[in-house]
Amino acid sequence: MSGSTTMARALNTALRDAMRADPTVHVFGEDVGQLGGVFRITDGLAAEFGEDRCADTPLAEAGILGTAVGMAMYGLRPVVEMQFDAFAYPAFEQLVDHVAKMRNRTRGNLPMPITIRVPYGGGIGGVEHHSDSSEAYYVHTPGLHVVSSATVADAYGLLRQSIASDDPVIFLEPKRLYWTREDWAPQAPVEPIGRAVVRRSGTSVVLVTYGQTVPVCMEAAALAQADGRDVSVIDLRSLVPFDEETVYAAVRRAGRAVVVHEASGFAGVGAEIAARISENCFHHLEAPVLRVTGFDVPYPPPMLERHHLPGTDRVLDAIERLQWADDIERAWHAVSA
Repeated sequence: MSGSTTMARALNTALRDAMRADPTVHVFGEDVGQLGGVFRITDGLAAEFGEDRCADTPLAEAGILGTAVGMAMYGLRPVVEMQFDAFAYPAFEQLVDHVAKMRNRTRGNLPMPITIRVPYGGGIGGVEHHSDSSEAYYVHTPGLHVVSSATVADAYGLLRQSIASDDPVIFLEPKRLYWTREDWAPQAPVEPIGRAVVRRSGTSVVLVTYGQTVPVCMEAAALAQADGRDVSVIDLRSLVPFDEETVYAAVRRAGRAVVVHEASGFAGVGAEIAARISENCFHHLEAPVLRVTGFDVPYPPPMLERHHLPGTDRVLDAIERLQWADDIERAWHAVSA
């Protein structure tokens, strides 16, 4: 496959290629077989590999993940789909008590090569329970790797790497990017899990982001360029492991940073990233680290979600606030002189 490809198609190709390459890879979840998944990510897999390797399950997320634990203990590589972000919550006990802890509990004798695919985030007009950004729950759980793709190439490459990993991986798929297109071929090289990518280089402000807010930040950076702001955009790709080296190097050059994500701000991933930047780059910062996030409210109805989701205007406002701090400092020095 080459040419213009959607993220959904790249994910489907990654699953198919992984199943062809390794007979221990099994895909299952609600409606993933005959229907091909709500978003058609598993389309055609049951027809090619049979219902033994691409299976529909009951509407029981705890049972789905508990089954995956048993399969992994017996040498299989299960890939489970949680269908929608908030649907994964009933499986949380299995995730925290067994998936995340089993390898440590057995001193490495029982790895957990489980990939948990979670379509997440808003922007598709979904109601509550269909638009959550739940990454903070997962990154707070030691023993899990947590990744999110923002490009077609990363969707394929990160999913292949996740399935091949002997550690459990929460694979967060930004739903509103499923239909984005890129010119791409499966053999395109992709950075490994744990490495961020600088999507745009700049020297005045660093936007640190991931998943569905990467295109938002890229657009904001382009608009800021017209006003003389040289803005860098870092796509984290991997929340755990967190690529401190790439983030800190960019922030130390620019002296200013904004963390952008769709999830609520209080105790979110952005708070942890901002704290780490402040602790490790303090003497290079020209202004406080800012955050642009979703509001601290339950996910709103579809007609209101455009107000809830961070957009280019809110990102540009944060960039302006950092610039305003610089203007105040320059004015102070001028007066003092």
